[in-house]
Amino acid sequence: MLPLTDFKRFIQQHLLFAEDEKILLAVSGGKDSVLMAHLFKNCGYQFGIAHCNFGLRADESQRDESFVHLLAATLGVPFHVTHFKTKDYAAQQKVSTQMAARMLRYEWFEEIRRENGYTAIALAQHQDDAIETVLLNLTRGTGIAGLHGILPKRDQLVRPLLFLSRQDIDRLIISENIDFVEDSSNLTTNYARNKIRLKVIPQLKEINPNLEQTFEQNIQRFADTEMVIQQVVAGLRDELLIKHHQEIHISIAKVRSLKPQRLLLFELLRPYGFSESVTLEIFQSLDRQSGTSFYSPTHRITLDRKILILSESNTTTPQNVFIHGNEELVEVGRQKILMSYSGTPYFEKEKTKAFVDSDLLIYPLVIRSRQEGDKFVPIGMKTMKKLSDFFIDEKVPLIEKDQVPILINGNGDIIWVVGLRQDNRYKVTGQTKKVAIFELR
Repeated sequence: MLPLTDFKRFIQQHLLFAEDEKILLAVSGGKDSVLMAHLFKNCGYQFGIAHCNFGLRADESQRDESFVHLLAATLGVPFHVTHFKTKDYAAQQKVSTQMAARMLRYEWFEEIRRENGYTAIALAQHQDDAIETVLLNLTRGTGIAGLHGILPKRDQLVRPLLFLSRQDIDRLIISENIDFVEDSSNLTTNYARNKIRLKVIPQLKEINPNLEQTFEQNIQRFADTEMVIQQVVAGLRDELLIKHHQEIHISIAKVRSLKPQRLLLFELLRPYGFSESVTLEIFQSLDRQSGTSFYSPTHRITLDRKILILSESNTTTPQNVFIHGNEELVEVGRQKILMSYSGTPYFEKEKTKAFVDSDLLIYPLVIRSRQEGDKFVPIGMKTMKKLSDFFIDEKVPLIEKDQVPILINGNGDIIWVVGLRQDNRYKVTGQTKKVAIFELR
C-alpha cells in the first residue's frame, strides 16, 4: 500500500505546498520520480510532469523519454519535454557534464514553472540522497550549510520524498508493481556521488544499520544550528557592515574580535559570493600591506589600514585597450577617450584633457590599469614619482585606484594618468609641431 498518509503529513509538516496548488514534477523515469508521480496522483494533487532528455545515453535516453511520456498519458497529466546538447554546453561553459546537466535542467524547470502557472517544482530526492550530499560536501569541504544537505523546501524547489529511504522506495516499487526504467549511469563508479552510494554507504550501514534515521536526526540538528548561526550573523551584519557611499566598510579590529573568527567572517561575506577558501585568505591577510584585493564572482574586498572595503567588482577597469593612431574615440569601460590632432601647438590646464607632443608617440598606445612599479614624471616636476605615491598625494580612494585608466606609450612610458595628470616628458613645448589631444568623457 502506498504511504499516502505519511506523504501528506510530510508535505503539511514542512509547508511544501497547499492542496489546491499545481506542482511541476521532475520525472526521469527512475524508481524515485515514478513513485513520486504515483503518490501525487493517488493523493489527488494537481500536477504536470517535466522530463529532460540530455542526449547522453543514445537509445537509452530516447527510451526514458518515451516511458515518461507514456506515464504522463496514463496518469492523465500534462507532459513537458526538452532536449539538450549537454556536452556542447559543458564545453562552452567549461564545466563538467554533470554540472552542465544540472544548470540546464534547473533553468528549464523554472521556465516551465513560470510559463504554466506551477507553484513549485518537486524533486524526487530521498533520505539516501540527503546522506550522500552530506558525505560529498564533507569530502570536498563545506560550511555549516553543507552539513544539512538537501532541505525539504528551498525557494520553488520541494522534495516530498525525504521521509523515505532508498530501501523503502525499492520495497514500494515491488509491492505496488510499479513500472520504471533504470539509468545505467547510476551503476557506474565514474561519478563521486555514485562511489559514495555504491561503496561508502554500504560500509557505513554495516556499522549502523539505522544509518538513514541517524542522518535524518543529524541533518535536522545541523539545520537548526545553521538557523541559530544566521540569527547571530544577522545582528553582526548590522553592527559590522557600515554603508559608505557605494562601498561597505568593515572594521578590522571588530573582525579580530569575532569568536569564532573564520566561521563568522565567512557567514558575513557569503551573501557576496566569497568562498570559504577566499575568506580564509582574507582572514590570514589582515596584517598585510594595504591595497591587497580579494575577489568573488560579483564583489571585491580591498584591505585598507583599519578597514576592509567591500564593493561590487569593477567592470570598467581598463584591460589593455590598444590605440593605433587613427582612432577618434576609444571606449574604456563606461568611459570614453576622444582623440584629435592640432597643427597649432597649444594646451589647456584641464585634468580631463592631455595635450601631448605627437612626434613623441610610439604606436600602438595602450590604456590599462595600474601595475606594480609604475612611475612617471608628473607635469611640472623633473623627477620620477611612484604612481602609488602620486595616488596617495592626490587622495585617490583605495578602492578607485584600479579603476583609473593609464595611457601608456609604445616604449612603456606613462603618458597620462587619465583624468589626473599627464607626464612632463610628453608635454607641448616650443619645439612641438603637432599636438595629440586626448579628452576624457
